[in-house]
Amino acid sequence: MLEKGSMYIDFELVNTKLEKVKLSSLIGQKIVLVFYPGAFTSVCEKELCSFRDMMAKFNNLNAKVFGISVDSPFANKAFAEKNRLNFDLLSDFGGIVSRKYGGVHENFVGIKNYTVSKRAVYIIDEEGKIIYSWVSDDPGKEPSYNEVEEVIAK
Repeated sequence: MLEKGSMYIDFELVNTKLEKVKLSSLIGQKIVLVFYPGAFTSVCEKELCSFRDMMAKFNNLNAKVFGISVDSPFANKAFAEKNRLNFDLLSDFGGIVSRKYGGVHENFVGIKNYTVSKRAVYIIDEEGKIIYSWVSDDPGKEPSYNEVEEVIAK
């Protein structure tokens, strides 16, 4: 798990339009990475809709938000459309990036070989340093949205 104070680990994932998004190309602005276990699950829906509702504040503070899950880009696209999400969802199919950041749940909900991202939020500053790190082993727990807003506003 990456900790506050460490440097980001670069990655390239595809969004819902099958476009490649490379993290290093975005350094120079604050970046919020929101790892979530799965599209169309109640807690994930609530969490990502909460970030959707905070986007005006993030845009005013030059912060870019990305949701990341092991779901396919096609599932992420349907999830984004259903919830009118106004930020990119990235597909970490296989969980490689999730493992480098917050980790994964193996055999999730008792299903053998079903691996999902742990719920985690990272904020990366303009220089690429992690200024906020939150990871939960409990997939039902949401991050403190107030804390995220406070760190972005600094």
